[in-house]
Amino acid sequence: MAPSRNGMLLNPHFHKDWQRRVRTWFNQPARKIRRRKARQAKARRIAPRPIAGPLRPSVRCPTVRYHTRVRSGRGFTLEELKAAGIHKKVARTIGIAVDARRRNRSTESLQTNVQRLKEYRSKLILFPRKASAPKKGDSSAEEVKMATQLVGPVMPIKNIYKKEKARVISEEEKNFKAFASLRMARSNARLFGIRAKRAKEAADQDVEKKK
Repeated sequence: MAPSRNGMLLNPHFHKDWQRRVRTWFNQPARKIRRRKARQAKARRIAPRPIAGPLRPSVRCPTVRYHTRVRSGRGFTLEELKAAGIHKKVARTIGIAVDARRRNRSTESLQTNVQRLKEYRSKLILFPRKASAPKKGDSSAEEVKMATQLVGPVMPIKNIYKKEKARVISEEEKNFKAFASLRMARSNARLFGIRAKRAKEAADQDVEKKK
């Protein structure tokens, strides 16, 4: 830790051969050039496929703190692919990432990603394996000629924030007690089973009394 202000000098342990133990980073500029050349070589090798890799799904970040943010996930679920009409084995061959472990917890996320897949499929230029014998679903020769390599992420995900206009706080909002409401909701959820059981027992007793 570096000394700060007018404090006591720290006790430096330099009695050992410390110069041999100093970590240097003289290869940083060369590494930077090497990484850049590797990226360019990869882009040439995979052309005309997108440089950034396959299409990723739109997912929400975990925990209450970050769940308002949307980011790109690992891969599309099998349910999403099925709804979009794309086979899971075909998906990987046409630049779509697949994640067999992820589950759809809501209809909104499912519909968003299905729409994303459909949009990608409509924009996709699929090269035929044999130019002389194109198969069903392959792009035409004119579309193939128009194809260019995409730089950057495929269909990037953007967070849209809607700013609320300033307004007068209503009387109902002033009187609302957030903490008490949360405690009541938790209590109701916790006692739901016991209350239902008691209500059923009371109803059964009434039926027996009538008999």
